Amino acid sequence: MPENPRVLRVVLLGAPNAGKSTLSNQLVGRKVFPVSKKVHTTRCQALGVITEKETQVILLDTPGIISPVKQKRHHLERSLLEDPWTSMESADLVVVLVDVSDKWNKNRLNPQVLQCLTKFSQVPSILVLNKVDCLKQKSVLLELTAALTEGVVNGKKLNIKQALRSRSSTHCPGPETEGPNAHSVRNPQRIGWPYFQEIFMLSALNNKDVNTLKQYLLTQAQPGPWEFHSGVLTSQTPEEICANKIREKLLEYLPEEVPYGVQQKTVIWEEGPSGELVIQQNLLVPKESHVRILIGQKGLLISQIAQEVGRDLMDIFHCDVLIRLSVKLLK
Repeated sequence: MPENPRVLRVVLLGAPNAGKSTLSNQLVGRKVFPVSKKVHTTRCQALGVITEKETQVILLDTPGIISPVKQKRHHLERSLLEDPWTSMESADLVVVLVDVSDKWNKNRLNPQVLQCLTKFSQVPSILVLNKVDCLKQKSVLLELTAALTEGVVNGKKLNIKQALRSRSSTHCPGPETEGPNAHSVRNPQRIGWPYFQEIFMLSALNNKDVNTLKQYLLTQAQPGPWEFHSGVLTSQTPEEICANKIREKLLEYLPEEVPYGVQQKTVIWEEGPSGELVIQQNLLVPKESHVRILIGQKGLLISQIAQEVGRDLMDIFHCDVLIRLSVKLLK
Protein backbone atom coordinates (compact mmCIF):
# COMPACT_ATOMS: atom_id res chain seq x y z
CA MET A 1 0.00 0.00 0.00
CA PRO A 2 1.34 3.48 -0.86
CA GLU A 3 2.21 6.07 1.74
CA ASN A 4 -0.89 8.20 1.05
CA PRO A 5 -3.58 5.80 -0.24
CA ARG A 6 -6.89 7.06 -1.56
CA VAL A 7 -10.04 5.03 -2.21
CA LEU A 8 -13.50 5.44 -3.78
CA ARG A 9 -16.37 2.91 -3.73
CA VAL A 10 -18.59 3.38 -6.77
CA VAL A 11 -22.00 1.82 -7.42
CA LEU A 12 -23.09 1.49 -11.06
CA LEU A 13 -26.85 1.78 -11.13
CA GLY A 14 -29.22 1.43 -14.05
CA ALA A 15 -31.99 -0.48 -15.74
CA PRO A 16 -31.21 -4.02 -16.96
CA ASN A 17 -28.99 -4.01 -20.06
CA ALA A 18 -28.07 -0.32 -19.79
CA GLY A 19 -24.42 -1.25 -20.38
CA LYS A 20 -23.11 -1.44 -16.81
CA SER A 21 -20.97 -4.55 -17.34
CA THR A 22 -19.54 -3.24 -20.62
CA LEU A 23 -18.60 0.04 -18.95
CA SER A 24 -17.09 -1.83 -15.98
CA ASN A 25 -14.96 -3.95 -18.31
CA GLN A 26 -13.67 -0.84 -20.08
CA LEU A 27 -12.90 0.94 -16.83
CA VAL A 28 -11.06 -2.08 -15.41
CA GLY A 29 -9.23 -2.67 -18.69
CA ARG A 30 -10.15 -6.32 -19.14
CA LYS A 31 -13.34 -8.24 -19.89
CA VAL A 32 -14.10 -9.76 -16.49
CA PHE A 33 -17.86 -9.09 -16.34
CA PRO A 34 -20.44 -11.00 -18.42
CA VAL A 35 -22.00 -9.01 -21.25
CA SER A 36 -25.07 -9.93 -23.30
CA LYS A 37 -27.85 -8.23 -25.22
CA LYS A 38 -30.35 -10.09 -23.04
CA VAL A 39 -31.26 -8.63 -19.66
CA HIS A 40 -30.13 -9.95 -16.25
CA THR A 41 -26.72 -11.18 -17.42
CA THR A 42 -25.22 -9.96 -14.14
CA ARG A 43 -26.89 -11.97 -11.37
CA CYS A 44 -25.01 -10.71 -8.31
CA GLN A 45 -22.64 -8.00 -7.12
CA ALA A 46 -19.23 -8.14 -8.76
CA LEU A 47 -16.33 -6.02 -7.62
CA GLY A 48 -14.05 -4.48 -10.21
CA VAL A 49 -10.88 -2.73 -9.07
CA ILE A 50 -9.04 0.16 -10.74
CA THR A 51 -5.65 0.99 -9.23
CA GLU A 52 -3.49 3.86 -10.45
CA LYS A 53 -0.57 5.25 -8.46
CA GLU A 54 -1.92 5.95 -4.95
CA THR A 55 -5.59 5.68 -5.85
CA GLN A 56 -7.96 2.71 -5.86
CA VAL A 57 -11.50 2.83 -7.27
CA ILE A 58 -13.75 -0.11 -6.39
CA LEU A 59 -16.65 -0.75 -8.78
CA LEU A 60 -19.80 -2.49 -7.64
CA ASP A 61 -21.30 -3.79 -10.89
CA THR A 62 -24.80 -4.48 -9.59
CA PRO A 63 -27.57 -6.38 -11.34
CA GLY A 64 -29.93 -4.14 -13.26
CA ILE A 65 -32.59 -2.94 -10.88
CA ILE A 66 -35.86 -4.82 -11.36
CA SER A 67 -39.33 -4.75 -9.83
CA PRO A 68 -40.65 -7.60 -7.63
CA VAL A 69 -43.18 -8.39 -10.38
CA LYS A 70 -40.44 -9.05 -12.97
CA GLN A 71 -38.41 -11.01 -10.42
CA LYS A 72 -41.32 -13.43 -9.95
CA ARG A 73 -42.30 -13.51 -13.62
CA HIS A 74 -38.83 -14.59 -14.78
CA HIS A 75 -38.09 -16.79 -11.74
CA LEU A 76 -34.99 -14.74 -10.97
CA GLU A 77 -32.98 -14.89 -7.75
CA ARG A 78 -34.20 -12.68 -4.92
CA SER A 79 -30.66 -11.29 -4.72
CA LEU A 80 -31.45 -9.34 -7.90
CA LEU A 81 -33.84 -7.26 -5.81
CA GLU A 82 -31.58 -6.91 -2.80
CA ASP A 83 -28.02 -6.50 -4.17
CA PRO A 84 -28.27 -2.93 -5.54
CA TRP A 85 -29.69 -1.72 -2.22
CA THR A 86 -26.93 -3.48 -0.28
CA SER A 87 -24.29 -1.88 -2.52
CA MET A 88 -25.65 1.60 -1.84
CA GLU A 89 -25.02 1.27 1.89
CA SER A 90 -21.25 1.38 1.38
CA ALA A 91 -21.10 3.67 -1.67
CA ASP A 92 -19.10 6.90 -1.87
CA LEU A 93 -20.48 7.74 -5.31
CA VAL A 94 -23.33 6.52 -7.51
CA VAL A 95 -23.01 6.35 -11.30
CA VAL A 96 -26.46 6.22 -12.89
CA LEU A 97 -26.24 4.76 -16.38
CA VAL A 98 -28.95 5.43 -18.98
CA ASP A 99 -29.09 3.79 -22.41
CA VAL A 100 -30.04 6.62 -24.77
CA SER A 101 -30.66 4.14 -27.61
CA ASP A 102 -33.61 2.66 -25.68
CA LYS A 103 -36.44 4.56 -27.34
CA TRP A 104 -39.03 3.37 -24.83
CA ASN A 105 -37.27 4.29 -21.58
CA LYS A 106 -34.60 6.88 -22.36
CA ASN A 107 -36.76 9.92 -21.46
CA ARG A 108 -37.12 9.00 -17.79
CA LEU A 109 -35.08 7.34 -15.09
CA ASN A 110 -36.04 3.79 -14.16
CA PRO A 111 -38.56 3.96 -11.25
CA GLN A 112 -36.47 1.58 -9.14
CA VAL A 113 -33.36 3.70 -9.80
CA LEU A 114 -35.25 6.79 -8.61
CA GLN A 115 -36.43 4.91 -5.55
CA CYS A 116 -32.84 3.91 -4.78
CA LEU A 117 -31.54 7.47 -5.28
CA THR A 118 -34.28 8.80 -3.03
CA LYS A 119 -33.59 6.30 -0.25
CA PHE A 120 -29.85 7.10 -0.35
CA SER A 121 -30.06 10.77 -1.29
CA GLN A 122 -27.03 11.57 0.89
CA VAL A 123 -24.73 9.67 -1.52
CA PRO A 124 -23.33 11.90 -4.33
CA SER A 125 -24.38 10.84 -7.82
CA ILE A 126 -23.47 11.48 -11.44
CA LEU A 127 -25.37 10.74 -14.65
CA VAL A 128 -23.82 8.84 -17.55
CA LEU A 129 -25.66 8.81 -20.87
CA ASN A 130 -24.46 5.67 -22.64
CA LYS A 131 -24.54 4.59 -26.30
CA VAL A 132 -24.68 8.21 -27.59
CA ASP A 133 -23.02 6.96 -30.79
CA CYS A 134 -26.36 5.29 -31.65
CA LEU A 135 -28.16 8.64 -31.87
CA LYS A 136 -28.35 10.18 -35.33
CA GLN A 137 -29.43 13.57 -33.98
CA LYS A 138 -27.15 14.67 -31.16
CA SER A 139 -29.55 17.50 -30.31
CA VAL A 140 -31.78 14.83 -28.74
CA LEU A 141 -29.19 14.62 -25.95
CA LEU A 142 -30.18 18.10 -24.80
CA GLU A 143 -33.80 17.08 -24.36
CA LEU A 144 -32.80 13.90 -22.55
CA THR A 145 -30.41 15.75 -20.26
CA ALA A 146 -33.09 18.29 -19.34
CA ALA A 147 -35.62 15.55 -18.59
CA LEU A 148 -33.29 13.25 -16.63
CA THR A 149 -31.91 16.08 -14.48
CA GLU A 150 -35.10 18.17 -14.22
CA GLY A 151 -32.93 20.95 -15.66
CA VAL A 152 -30.62 21.16 -12.65
CA VAL A 153 -27.02 19.93 -12.34
CA ASN A 154 -24.71 20.52 -9.38
CA GLY A 155 -27.24 22.85 -7.79
CA LYS A 156 -27.52 25.17 -10.78
CA LYS A 157 -29.90 25.55 -13.70
CA LEU A 158 -28.60 23.57 -16.66
CA ASN A 159 -26.93 25.68 -19.35
CA ILE A 160 -28.09 24.00 -22.57
CA LYS A 161 -25.47 25.73 -24.75
CA GLN A 162 -22.73 24.51 -22.43
CA ALA A 163 -24.18 21.00 -22.49
CA LEU A 164 -23.85 20.90 -26.28
CA ARG A 165 -20.25 22.10 -26.24
CA SER A 166 -18.66 18.77 -25.25
CA ARG A 167 -19.72 15.31 -26.26
CA SER A 168 -17.58 13.34 -23.81
CA SER A 169 -18.45 15.15 -20.60
CA THR A 170 -20.40 18.07 -19.26
CA HIS A 171 -19.54 19.97 -16.11
CA CYS A 172 -21.80 22.55 -14.56
CA PRO A 173 -19.67 24.45 -12.04
CA GLY A 174 -20.88 26.61 -9.22
CA PRO A 175 -21.73 26.37 -5.54
CA GLU A 176 -24.48 24.04 -4.41
CA THR A 177 -27.68 25.96 -3.87
CA GLU A 178 -29.83 23.04 -2.82
CA GLY A 179 -29.13 19.52 -1.61
CA PRO A 180 -31.31 16.42 -1.88
CA ASN A 181 -32.70 17.09 1.59
CA ALA A 182 -33.58 20.75 0.98
CA HIS A 183 -37.13 19.72 0.11
CA SER A 184 -39.04 16.52 -0.43
CA VAL A 185 -37.51 14.07 -2.95
CA ARG A 186 -40.53 11.79 -2.79
CA ASN A 187 -42.41 13.34 -5.68
CA PRO A 188 -44.42 10.44 -7.16
CA GLN A 189 -44.48 12.16 -10.57
CA ARG A 190 -40.70 12.54 -10.74
CA ILE A 191 -39.00 11.25 -13.89
CA GLY A 192 -35.54 12.78 -13.32
CA TRP A 193 -33.11 13.54 -10.50
CA PRO A 194 -32.03 17.18 -9.98
CA TYR A 195 -29.10 16.36 -7.68
CA PHE A 196 -26.55 14.92 -10.12
CA GLN A 197 -23.13 16.53 -9.68
CA GLU A 198 -21.90 15.79 -13.21
CA ILE A 199 -23.12 14.55 -16.58
CA PHE A 200 -21.06 12.37 -18.90
CA MET A 201 -22.06 11.48 -22.46
CA LEU A 202 -20.23 8.50 -23.91
CA SER A 203 -20.16 5.19 -25.67
CA ALA A 204 -18.92 2.47 -23.31
CA LEU A 205 -17.09 0.96 -26.31
CA ASN A 206 -15.09 4.16 -26.91
CA ASN A 207 -11.86 4.17 -24.89
CA LYS A 208 -11.42 7.94 -25.09
CA ASP A 209 -14.89 8.61 -23.69
CA VAL A 210 -14.48 6.03 -20.94
CA ASN A 211 -11.06 7.39 -19.94
CA THR A 212 -12.64 10.82 -19.30
CA LEU A 213 -15.01 9.20 -16.82
CA LYS A 214 -12.23 7.08 -15.33
CA GLN A 215 -10.05 10.11 -14.62
CA TYR A 216 -12.99 11.84 -12.96
CA LEU A 217 -13.54 8.84 -10.66
CA LEU A 218 -9.87 8.79 -9.71
CA THR A 219 -10.00 12.48 -8.73
CA GLN A 220 -13.01 11.86 -6.46
CA ALA A 221 -11.16 9.35 -4.24
CA GLN A 222 -10.67 10.29 -0.60
CA PRO A 223 -7.84 9.40 1.81
CA GLY A 224 -8.31 5.87 3.09
CA PRO A 225 -6.79 2.36 3.05
CA TRP A 226 -6.94 0.21 -0.07
CA GLU A 227 -9.12 -2.89 0.07
CA PHE A 228 -7.26 -4.90 -2.59
CA HIS A 229 -3.72 -5.57 -3.76
CA SER A 230 -2.71 -3.37 -6.69
CA GLY A 231 -2.69 -6.38 -9.06
CA VAL A 232 -6.32 -7.39 -8.37
CA LEU A 233 -8.88 -6.58 -11.09
CA THR A 234 -11.97 -8.25 -9.61
CA SER A 235 -13.11 -10.00 -6.46
CA GLN A 236 -14.72 -12.75 -8.53
CA THR A 237 -13.04 -16.14 -8.16
CA PRO A 238 -11.71 -17.82 -11.33
CA GLU A 239 -14.59 -20.29 -11.07
CA GLU A 240 -17.11 -17.44 -10.93
CA ILE A 241 -15.52 -15.75 -13.94
CA CYS A 242 -15.72 -19.02 -15.88
CA ALA A 243 -19.37 -19.61 -14.93
CA ASN A 244 -20.25 -16.05 -15.92
CA LYS A 245 -18.50 -16.40 -19.29
CA ILE A 246 -20.48 -19.56 -20.05
CA ARG A 247 -23.67 -17.84 -18.96
CA GLU A 248 -22.88 -14.90 -21.24
CA LYS A 249 -22.66 -17.23 -24.26
CA LEU A 250 -25.84 -19.09 -23.28
CA LEU A 251 -27.71 -15.79 -23.22
CA GLU A 252 -26.21 -14.82 -26.56
CA TYR A 253 -27.01 -18.02 -28.46
CA LEU A 254 -30.12 -19.53 -26.86
CA PRO A 255 -33.61 -18.27 -27.71
CA GLU A 256 -36.09 -16.52 -25.42
CA GLU A 257 -36.37 -18.00 -21.91
CA VAL A 258 -34.21 -21.10 -22.54
CA PRO A 259 -30.91 -19.75 -21.05
CA TYR A 260 -32.61 -18.65 -17.82
CA GLY A 261 -33.49 -22.26 -16.98
CA VAL A 262 -29.96 -23.62 -17.37
CA GLN A 263 -28.18 -24.69 -14.17
CA GLN A 264 -24.37 -24.82 -14.22
CA LYS A 265 -22.30 -27.32 -12.26
CA THR A 266 -18.49 -27.44 -12.45
CA VAL A 267 -17.26 -31.02 -12.05
CA ILE A 268 -13.57 -30.65 -13.06
CA TRP A 269 -11.23 -27.73 -12.38
CA GLU A 270 -7.60 -28.77 -12.45
CA GLU A 271 -4.20 -28.20 -13.99
CA GLY A 272 -3.39 -30.39 -16.97
CA PRO A 273 -0.09 -32.19 -17.67
CA SER A 274 1.27 -29.25 -19.68
CA GLY A 275 0.15 -26.55 -17.27
CA GLU A 276 -3.12 -25.84 -19.05
CA LEU A 277 -6.34 -25.20 -17.10
CA VAL A 278 -8.78 -28.09 -17.58
CA ILE A 279 -12.45 -27.36 -16.93
CA GLN A 280 -15.55 -29.49 -17.29
CA GLN A 281 -18.97 -28.05 -16.59
CA ASN A 282 -22.33 -29.77 -16.79
CA LEU A 283 -25.24 -27.71 -18.09
CA LEU A 284 -28.49 -28.99 -16.61
CA VAL A 285 -31.75 -28.14 -18.39
CA PRO A 286 -35.38 -28.88 -17.39
CA LYS A 287 -36.71 -30.13 -20.75
CA GLU A 288 -35.59 -32.63 -23.36
CA SER A 289 -36.28 -30.05 -26.07
CA HIS A 290 -33.84 -27.69 -24.34
CA VAL A 291 -31.17 -30.39 -24.46
CA ARG A 292 -31.51 -30.58 -28.24
CA ILE A 293 -31.51 -26.79 -28.61
CA LEU A 294 -28.37 -26.35 -26.50
CA ILE A 295 -26.43 -29.15 -28.17
CA GLY A 296 -27.40 -27.91 -31.62
CA GLN A 297 -27.28 -29.75 -34.93
CA LYS A 298 -24.49 -32.34 -34.79
CA GLY A 299 -23.25 -30.76 -31.56
CA LEU A 300 -22.13 -27.59 -33.34
CA LEU A 301 -23.69 -25.06 -30.94
CA ILE A 302 -22.30 -26.47 -27.68
CA SER A 303 -18.92 -26.89 -29.38
CA GLN A 304 -18.94 -23.25 -30.55
CA ILE A 305 -19.86 -22.02 -27.06
CA ALA A 306 -17.02 -24.03 -25.51
CA GLN A 307 -14.50 -22.68 -28.05
CA GLU A 308 -15.53 -19.05 -27.51
CA VAL A 309 -15.51 -19.39 -23.71
CA GLY A 310 -12.08 -21.01 -23.90
CA ARG A 311 -10.66 -18.11 -25.93
CA ASP A 312 -12.14 -15.53 -23.55
CA LEU A 313 -10.73 -17.32 -20.50
CA MET A 314 -7.26 -17.54 -22.09
CA ASP A 315 -7.31 -13.75 -22.51
CA ILE A 316 -8.31 -13.31 -18.87
CA PHE A 317 -6.13 -15.96 -17.19
CA HIS A 318 -3.13 -15.70 -19.57
CA CYS A 319 -2.80 -19.49 -19.88
CA ASP A 320 -4.07 -22.26 -22.14
CA VAL A 321 -7.62 -23.37 -21.28
CA LEU A 322 -9.25 -26.66 -22.22
CA ILE A 323 -12.97 -26.55 -21.48
CA ARG A 324 -15.59 -29.28 -21.99
CA LEU A 325 -19.31 -28.64 -21.70
CA SER A 326 -21.85 -31.44 -21.25
CA VAL A 327 -25.60 -30.98 -21.55
CA LYS A 328 -27.79 -33.10 -19.27
CA LEU A 329 -31.48 -33.31 -18.44
CA LEU A 330 -32.27 -32.04 -14.96
CA LYS A 331 -33.72 -34.85 -12.83
